[in-house]
Amino acid sequence: MASITLKGNPINTIGDLPAVGSQAPHFSLTAKDLSEVGLDAYAGKKKIVSIVPSLDTGVCATSAQKFNEKISSLDGVVLLNVSGDLPFAAARFCDSHSLKNIVTLSTFRSPMFGKDYGVEIIDGPLRGLTARAVLVLDENNTVLYSELVPEIVQEPDYDAALAAL
Repeated sequence: MASITLKGNPINTIGDLPAVGSQAPHFSLTAKDLSEVGLDAYAGKKKIVSIVPSLDTGVCATSAQKFNEKISSLDGVVLLNVSGDLPFAAARFCDSHSLKNIVTLSTFRSPMFGKDYGVEIIDGPLRGLTARAVLVLDENNTVLYSELVPEIVQEPDYDAALAAL
């Protein structure tokens, strides 16, 4: 269990993020076309896995936009944005913000994702959603970088994540 805060108020996650050097757990999440997608769909690519509570919040939106911009010139890297948002809402968000370098994946059919990745919030007003976190994975899904953002309304360390690539 990890302790984080929401506007200064303590809340907890169900576990811990996968550690640097470990293999990222397999997942099956829902894409915007309602298909089920796992890490194997991105075999051979480095991955930034940006985990957020919902794209319908200011910090989550900013994070998606900044990562989208920062990876636009990187070859062989895919940005996976994981949230509890319905696939339709995530697709609408990306369309309305012209985000072309982002793959949105929803946990709405996959409650095990939050448990397997240790990011499910288990108390407080956001209970059931995911904490804000970033993982960078190599082509074989080995964790190169792992950040659980300590305050939900804080942005992740973009530079550190990109440096891990």
